[in-house]
This record gives sequence, C-alpha cells and structure tokens, in this order.
Amino acid sequence: MSEETPIDRARENATGIVSMLVTGIWMFGLFTGQEWWLPALIVGYAVFIPLTATLFGDEDERETWAGDLTDSSSRETTDERTREPESDDETALEALRRRYAEGELTDEQFERKLDRLLETETLEDVEEYRERASQERERELE
Repeated sequence: MSEETPIDRARENATGIVSMLVTGIWMFGLFTGQEWWLPALIVGYAVFIPLTATLFGDEDERETWAGDLTDSSSRETTDERTREPESDDETALEALRRRYAEGELTDEQFERKLDRLLETETLEDVEEYRERASQERERELE
C-alpha cells in the first residue's frame, strides 16, 4: 500500500475544503461589515461548492450536488448500486460484503455504504436476518 500524499488527501477532501473557504470568506465579510458577504455566501454555496463536488467529489457528492448533470461514469455506479443481488437469499449486507471482497468498492465507499445501510436497517430486517442465519445453522448441523 502506498503512502497517501497531502495532494491526494486534498483531492479527496476538496468539497470540504472549498466549503470551509467559502464559509470563512463570507463570515469574514459579515463580521468586518463588508457589503459583499451575502453575494459571497450565495455564489459560494450555489456555484463553487457544487462545482467542486462535481469535479472532485465521490459519486454520492456528485449525486447530491449535481443530480442529473453528472457524467455517465456516475450513472454507471448508480446502476451498479441498484442491480439485483446474485442470489435471492442474499441480503443487502451480504451483497455489500461480497462487492467489497470482489474489489468493486474502495474502503471509503464500503464504510459509507455500510453506515447508510445500518442507518436504514429496521428491526424487522434484523429479526429476518437472525431467523435466516439460525435456519442456515440448523441445515449445516443436519
């Protein structure tokens, strides 16, 4: 594994960096009594941050800020996310683990998708998973 350079980290966090710069600039203008702070806020959040997210962000940032304006490569990743699991018995978590193991997802993508999955997981889903797991264990013991 190669060591990550500051430029790599800046590229990965470009949207956050631009967000902080835009916020710092308009707040500076506000607190120093400048009249341009409101246009700086509006243009910064309506133009610069979405543009940065589209150019440098991951697929979730591009989707959030640009919607349908993104390029075809992000649509391909959207299609990947909506594809059917390989088997009918495969849960969302199992599909996520399989995609990560097959190298389809980076560490960051896996963690983000896992967090989103766990946030949307319902009690019924957990109970269904536990029931299915116990049934599989019983079949293995037979």
